[in-house]
Amino acid sequence: MYVLGIESTAHTFGAGVVKDGKILSNERDTYKPKQGGIIPNEAAHHHYMLAPEIIRRSLKKANVSMDKIDIFAVSQGPGLMPCLRVGYQISRFLSDKFNKKIIGVNHCIAHIEIARRSTGLMDPVMLYVSGGNTQVITYENGRYIVFGETQDIGVGNMIDKIGRKMGIPFPAGPIIEDLSKKGKNYIKLPYSIKGMDVSFSGMETFVSRLLNTKKKEDLCFSIQETAFAMLIEASERAMAYCKKESLVITGGVAGNDRLNEMGRIMCKERGAKFVRMEKEFSGDNGAMIAYTGYLMRDYETMDVTPLPTYRTDAVEIKYR
Repeated sequence: MYVLGIESTAHTFGAGVVKDGKILSNERDTYKPKQGGIIPNEAAHHHYMLAPEIIRRSLKKANVSMDKIDIFAVSQGPGLMPCLRVGYQISRFLSDKFNKKIIGVNHCIAHIEIARRSTGLMDPVMLYVSGGNTQVITYENGRYIVFGETQDIGVGNMIDKIGRKMGIPFPAGPIIEDLSKKGKNYIKLPYSIKGMDVSFSGMETFVSRLLNTKKKEDLCFSIQETAFAMLIEASERAMAYCKKESLVITGGVAGNDRLNEMGRIMCKERGAKFVRMEKEFSGDNGAMIAYTGYLMRDYETMDVTPLPTYRTDAVEIKYR
């Protein structure tokens, strides 16, 4: 069974092909604004223009023709409406043209499933960290339960906002990570965590006021140490509460070396397992949509209307 997955929730348009659970291709292109953050309509235009080529490359690498695809899977949300609409229209057109099944995939759950596949950890606490989302998740009683999440902005969004004020182009995460390695002095920043929920807007405001008085490298170092400590604390609390013995970090920010190191140290001290997921699949990609669509292959054909606020815990998981 071949599944073509289409991802278009935010800055990335991706297409991936999976055959019987095996990933055959994973092609993508990322919209990068000339300045500032993501402009939804510009990102959507990028996706429309690049979609045919990305899909063609994905099919070619998988060595399969479009008429052999059995299921079209599309990221249904959460995400930016103009961007989601691109994936919806393309996948709906292909489904109708080839008279094949179409399945809507929750973007957050796709990050979870590709991480479980990548790490081999089947029942972990999941720390899902990206630009728009920051959640501590685990599986209980047929659903992915959100035990903690950001109360304002995602950790990736916070990093990108500070990056813009530092003159760092989008996405700022990799450059801030490099700068952090040169930081020598820790600057105390707001540590906003209540139970398992976190908040990052206060940190962003606080750092913005220090840009002219503190070294950029020290600020980047301090941002990572503070924000990531909050995330690992919330994850450890969820592990203890749920009696889970493993942790997986997924989402775009999961590519950060320091965050993974902190997760590994915490798990080692608890006697728990930590496996870093493959970096190729940490950010938004079509393969994760195709793979999750494959897991959902026995679901009835779904209404795939875009859902910009689609919650992780809104989906009944029937394949576990």
